[in-house]
Amino acid sequence: MTSRYTITDDDAAQFDRDGYLFVEDLYESEEIELLSAIGRADEEKAALVHSAVDAKGGESKLWLTSDIDREDIYNGVCHGRRIVDTMERLLADEVYLYHYKMVEKEPRGGGAWEWHQDYGYWYSNNCLFPHMASCFVAIDPANRENGCLQVLRGSHKLGRIEHGRYGSQVGANPERVALAQQHLDVVHCEMKPGDGLFFHCNILHSSDQNHSDQPRWGLICCYNARGNPCDDKGGHGGYRLLEKWDDSRVLELGRRQLQELQQA
Repeated sequence: MTSRYTITDDDAAQFDRDGYLFVEDLYESEEIELLSAIGRADEEKAALVHSAVDAKGGESKLWLTSDIDREDIYNGVCHGRRIVDTMERLLADEVYLYHYKMVEKEPRGGGAWEWHQDYGYWYSNNCLFPHMASCFVAIDPANRENGCLQVLRGSHKLGRIEHGRYGSQVGANPERVALAQQHLDVVHCEMKPGDGLFFHCNILHSSDQNHSDQPRWGLICCYNARGNPCDDKGGHGGYRLLEKWDDSRVLELGRRQLQELQQA
């Protein structure tokens, strides 16, 4: 079994220090082209899309699932060693897939995501420890104009911040965020298609509205450590053994799935 990315000691140290790890070219161009084409043609997933309205009325869309049993391109990514082996190094434990989701920011209207910690709401599922992390895979270019992800460097060490509802979203206490911004750097995570961003569940992150003429889609794969007890809720699964797949399966499954969609 092979992986197309292997985490280094320096990478792990950066994640521990900053709360995130940027990996350029985590996925090849054909892999991302397949993921983009399938994601946009996938009527089954489109039926799962729901909207999230930001505090200014902008609308972002996403679908979310914890289905790990299908042999499709999404699971090819989520089971793949380049993410799973990295997560196990970062969380120092066996990991399993908590869920995965497609975040869709459409041109001239895709909404913002308020400053939040993922553990700010995963905590409510009785996840006992913040031993969780995610990987954002850029499908479209992500930049400041179309609302790229922003993180507060090192904010994962603040611990969990109280969260409340702003618009239809759950966000971190704005006063606490403002205090953190006085002392920590805001990093705009500009990415090209295929780049990956691993980030800790307690890092404060947000994104602005998409004011560009280009979409900004991304697949986010979220993982929990096996040793972290939590409730098994819809879309946020309890522990299930996650089989690791060779990274070559992304292309294999993607080519087959796209062909099936085209023939349907």
